Amino acid sequence: MNSESSSSTQQSAESHYEGYRFYTETIEVTRMSALAFFEAGGDEYAGKRMYWQNREKTFTLVGIGHAHVLSTNKSTGRFEKIKEDWKSLCRQIVNEESSVQPVLFGGFSFDPLNNKPSEWTRFPQAYFAVPTFQLILKGEQAFVSIHFITDQQESFAEFDAMRKERDKLIHAAQVTEVDKYDKPQAIGRTELRKEEYLGSIQQVTDIIKAERVEKVVIARTLKLEYAQKLSPAAALYQVSNEQPESFLFGLEAEEQFFFGATPERLVKVEDRKALSTCLAGSTPRGKTVEKDTELGEALLKDPKNRAEHQYVVKMISEVFEANCSRTIVPKLPKLMKIRDIQHLYTPVEGELNSGSTLFDLVEVLHPTPALGGEPKLKALELIRDYEAMNRGYYAAPVGWIDAKGDGEFAVAIRSALLDGEKAYLYAGGGIVADSTPESEYDETWVKFRPMLRALGGQWSDES
Repeated sequence: MNSESSSSTQQSAESHYEGYRFYTETIEVTRMSALAFFEAGGDEYAGKRMYWQNREKTFTLVGIGHAHVLSTNKSTGRFEKIKEDWKSLCRQIVNEESSVQPVLFGGFSFDPLNNKPSEWTRFPQAYFAVPTFQLILKGEQAFVSIHFITDQQESFAEFDAMRKERDKLIHAAQVTEVDKYDKPQAIGRTELRKEEYLGSIQQVTDIIKAERVEKVVIARTLKLEYAQKLSPAAALYQVSNEQPESFLFGLEAEEQFFFGATPERLVKVEDRKALSTCLAGSTPRGKTVEKDTELGEALLKDPKNRAEHQYVVKMISEVFEANCSRTIVPKLPKLMKIRDIQHLYTPVEGELNSGSTLFDLVEVLHPTPALGGEPKLKALELIRDYEAMNRGYYAAPVGWIDAKGDGEFAVAIRSALLDGEKAYLYAGGGIVADSTPESEYDETWVKFRPMLRALGGQWSDES
């Protein structure tokens, strides 16, 4: 975005929030189940809840209610708009807590220029919320915050009522035993636009062979159907048990709920230190230790997967070198092994330059070649032209940022959208010159497995 446009966006945000006050109050409480707190808000705040747990399980965030929503349906300038609105809103904080910061949580769509009809009816192109009630678990400590954003001068009575509501939520979460949710059982499973997907693989492969592009990621959708509406809390419970080594996220938009357990960090910023994850190239887990090791070693030596991984390393490294100092990039990838799949993995670190922010990194990193392709803009055009779906928030950035500018975004893969009695699952793979429709189709089944298992949709190795 040019400086004139950026300045205009900033002035607009500042004038919009002039006269507002952003009140916060935080108390430390006895540690409780994050899922129980999420569930405690299910009756009064359905459609306005959020959930996040990092892969290391050192930070968990639950948001209940919307103190304020930042969103846009514009196809351009969405990262800048959310960044400037949040910065302006944070200037209105009255009683900033030093130990616990207010958090903005949400995500962006994968591609706002994709105008195909989709199931993502409640999610705008960017959708973030400041929760009314915020639970943060760090180590052995638990903090609950109230956030109240208002342009009214007299608000003592409202804030006092919020304290009572906060205490009710805490009590419910602490005294109610967390349900051991039964796994749902799908009564129907449909591969949406399967033939179009297979055809698109061949078409894109031919384009790559003609040397018009190096790599394009093509995804597909699986729909599960149920006898009754699925519970967001039950879905989080199941997927957290199935994929404990992943980032866990959940975001409600009215009656729709997008959630997942992704292995892939997009970028994290903490005290100006930036960290990203290059994750591309994959193979299944072996049924024995010996077979698992054999598959992992083969992945490390495989030219196709190494080339696919190197696209991601090159792109993320270049972004970090432009926005950070003292960038560290290991020369060789490692293996990241999770339940169903093992990936090639390279961490990238750097010190964020003055003036650069987490939102700036999210904007330039999305989508990485692991989820879009290379070169980026040409790959996105081909995805729009040939992919038989609209990704919505699948494979897009989802995460949080606090009032200090610290935060973390993950890439929303291994994910699903709950919509009433339906669930939509998403999976894709990188297409290169030697890809075949059959091999890519088989790879998507491996990537569908975590969500299929969590949501009671069966699969077979022959699927």
